[in-house]
Amino acid sequence: MDIPQPSKITRHVEALRKRGRIKLFYKMGIWRRKRRQILDRDNHECQHCKAKGEYSKATCVHHIKHLDARPDLALVDSNLVSLCDACHNQEHPEKLRKYQVNKKEYITPERW
Repeated sequence: MDIPQPSKITRHVEALRKRGRIKLFYKMGIWRRKRRQILDRDNHECQHCKAKGEYSKATCVHHIKHLDARPDLALVDSNLVSLCDACHNQEHPEKLRKYQVNKKEYITPERW
């Protein structure tokens, strides 16, 4: 039985992941073309909102199985879904920055 060899793109994504540069994948032409295809496939509608009977314009294409874990599915249509920004942020809560408000009160002297 032959073991399937990873594709060139899979090897490239894996190399980017190992170097901590996975974000460079999203600047590649092959990703931009695939992203456009998926948005067109889903009529530029957020699929999570659509499932709830709502409508939102899709602005992101989300990897269902994350790119870090499954670089072999980087460009597989069945692993990609169109989402609006709000739904994409719900899928990636770890990426949202949490800002803490400084609790100290600063009293500045009035300068009239």
